[in-house]
Amino acid sequence: MLPLAENVCAAFADWSRQHFEPEALLQLAMNIEAQTINVPTGLQDYRPALYGGVSALELGVDGVHRVALDIDAGELEKRLVLCYTGEPRNSGTNNWEITKRHIDGDRHIFDCFERIRDTAAAMRQALVAGDWDAVGRHVADEWDNRKRLAPGVTTAAIEDLIARAKAAGATAAKVCGAGGGGCLFCYGPPSARGAIAAALAEGGAQVLDYRIETEGLRFG
Repeated sequence: MLPLAENVCAAFADWSRQHFEPEALLQLAMNIEAQTINVPTGLQDYRPALYGGVSALELGVDGVHRVALDIDAGELEKRLVLCYTGEPRNSGTNNWEITKRHIDGDRHIFDCFERIRDTAAAMRQALVAGDWDAVGRHVADEWDNRKRLAPGVTTAAIEDLIARAKAAGATAAKVCGAGGGGCLFCYGPPSARGAIAAALAEGGAQVLDYRIETEGLRFG
């Protein structure tokens, strides 16, 4: 929905001959989505569709800053296999439970978030350095800590697919987004990519053809 919302906003802006800076267009799409679904939206999911490429988000007291990372997207693609688990997800359920526990001061949740934050910083360094082995380790670390946030983040079906992928050569895997279903990506050496995809398909997942979008939103 997010790329669609941004593209529709951009198309209407172009049609009406109105100019929006990228961040203003992003804010417009966020607000329209929030009013449509009657739920506050996040901030991290819009920027990949708008800008493309691989980037880091810096959450500062003066706002959110996107920093493009100079990495070889093709090399990253060689190491990723993306699939649909076959299970739909309701991100609101997991997110609400985690948010409530955070508001209540649950030290376990704070600890998980701090570990995930540190892993994200380490992942940024590994990507920029082209240290692909370290990237895999950080994916695994992030998933280990994300699973600890709430029982619904992972399921027996997701764990079965991850086990199959690892048996085929994957070094790490994690769900996309809040978990509980939806899409899963597996990370491993390029030589194992075909075997990983086959193992996921044999486990009932739908392997998805994808590419890393490097240019983002464009006007034709």
